[in-house]
Amino acid sequence: MSFERNVLGGELEICSTDPLTGWFRDGYARASSDDPGSHTIAAVLSQDFLEHQLEVGNDLITALPQYGFPGLLPGERWAVCAPRWHQSFLAGRACGVLLASTSEGALEHTTLAALTSHSVDVPPDLSSL
Repeated sequence: MSFERNVLGGELEICSTDPLTGWFRDGYARASSDDPGSHTIAAVLSQDFLEHQLEVGNDLITALPQYGFPGLLPGERWAVCAPRWHQSFLAGRACGVLLASTSEGALEHTTLAALTSHSVDVPPDLSSL
């Protein structure tokens, strides 16, 4: 994989391999001009987020095996479309975000402040906790 930056300015970290996520199904929330949805936010899904997305016509719960889509559950990590995450953010129903695994490309659709307010990253130095 080529070097891509996350929203913190570091190298993009993996989002999830189980379930295998990303527009390219490579585990990363990478930006690409080939991805019309901008699957650039590494999310830790919540029931509220999944329900909100279903309500607005984006069913992330139902499996679609023909597209390699397993259907998602609360607590799973998934590369979500940045505009869709921002839509839930504006509705007060956004889920958690892994900043180190979220592409800087997400900033075309939402703000760093919005993402940071939902950060669930574990700091590298746990002694500060």
